[in-house]
Amino acid sequence: MRRVYTRTPGSRTVVHYTRRKPKAAHCAQCGDVLKGTTRLRPSMQGKTAKSSRRPERPYGGMLCAACMRRTIVEQVRRQP
Repeated sequence: MRRVYTRTPGSRTVVHYTRRKPKAAHCAQCGDVLKGTTRLRPSMQGKTAKSSRRPERPYGGMLCAACMRRTIVEQVRRQP
């Protein structure tokens, strides 16, 4: 829990305790931090729009852009 100092309408400063943000999502192949994903707890992430939770591309939210490109190129090359 982290302390957040909040000013009330009665001009008092009170302490609210909130849960900390989780770590950023990481790429499944290289371990790099994923861009375009939200750092929210699962309870809050369900309330956000699906398009804002992860990138709208193949493997969005699982692989970074470089690993995604590499994976797609490998798949195309393997096809008979």
